[in-house]
Amino acid sequence: MDKLNLDQHISQQFNADLEELKTQLLEMGGVVEQQTINAVKAITTADGELAEQVIVVEEEVDEREMKLDEACTTVLARRQPAASDLRMVLAVAKITRDLERMGDEAQKIAKMSIHLNEDGEAPRGYVELRHIGSIVHQMVITTLDAFARFDVDTAVKVAQEDKRVDQEYKTAMRELATYMMEDPRSISRVMNIIWALRSLERIGDHARNIAEHVIYLVKGLDVRHISVKEMKRQLKDK
Repeated sequence: MDKLNLDQHISQQFNADLEELKTQLLEMGGVVEQQTINAVKAITTADGELAEQVIVVEEEVDEREMKLDEACTTVLARRQPAASDLRMVLAVAKITRDLERMGDEAQKIAKMSIHLNEDGEAPRGYVELRHIGSIVHQMVITTLDAFARFDVDTAVKVAQEDKRVDQEYKTAMRELATYMMEDPRSISRVMNIIWALRSLERIGDHARNIAEHVIYLVKGLDVRHISVKEMKRQLKDK
């Protein structure tokens, strides 16, 4: 595990400000994690009430995003941080944005659940939803843990898992496309499953984004838009 050496400050309040940013971010992450769990459960168990809860919780996620944005802006204006402190504030701002977008995708899954409740259960795709949902949920947990512990090795593992999600998603898409061609009457219902799977794949993308922000925070290394293999090479050389 890597150790982020945040600068020590004469002002204890500055230390408290940075710690509060971290705390608020992890709290927001916990809300989004539960939102993701509930969204998958709602669509795979046809739980309309739970789906409605996921949609309502998105308002809380949006409020937390705005509160954290304001807090980051205040720290930047008042403290004018440099070095690792500045990276910390910037990382929190970027991770907040990814968490909010995860919440948006969970809300989309919940809406697909409601459509399926109205249109009738889809004939295929629930096994894939549970499977990919389980992987993505673990990615969310792991990437938040990487941030909490400033752990680069754990962040790299999240990036590796994102490749796995992409592969599972592509396989599911091929199978569902084949099924719809064989039974055109199922298209509207199966499409709801497809959109839900797409949202899960995007949540995985955002989890990887957070992992990349953690690497930048700890190492000062920008690893966006590169392969996991190249990411490992650059970290080894750092």
